[in-house]
Order: sequence, then structure tokens, then C-alpha cells
Amino acid sequence: MSQLKSPIAKRLKEARLEAGLSQKELGVKAGIDQFSASPRMNQYETGKHTPDFGTIKKIARVLKLPTAYFYAEEDSLASIIKQYKL
Repeated sequence: MSQLKSPIAKRLKEARLEAGLSQKELGVKAGIDQFSASPRMNQYETGKHTPDFGTIKKIARVLKLPTAYFYAEEDSLASIIKQYKL
């Protein structure tokens, strides 16, 4: 039985790169301490750790994306959600 993989890591990296931000820049803008921002964002993007909903909301606000984008399993659905303007 395979373990379900969260789409958050993939969506987070895609959105960050599209916004042209470093892991540290995104983390700091989302309210993470500047000294731990880069390692935490890296752990989120590699799937080692999953951010809680509050953190996802802050990241979504910085990236100007709907929170639902990070939970979309299908790329086509993520693309549609991304087009929704906040």
C-alpha cells in the first residue's frame, strides 16, 4: 500500500519559483524568523515537513494565490485555481 503524498510541497515550490522569490525571502515575508526561514521552507518544499493551515494561508497571501491552490492534487485543477484573483 503506497503512502499518499501531499501536493503542498510541489505547489509551494512551483509558486515560489514563479514569483521569483528565494526560500528565505518567501519564509520571511510569511512571518517565519529570518534565521530559520530558508531551512523551514526547504523542508516544506521537499515534503519532509508539512506547514500547518495558518502557515499555508500566510504563504498564499504573500504569493497572491488562493489557499486551495496548495491542496490541488491535479495540475489542471491547480492551474484553474491559480487563475482565480484574490
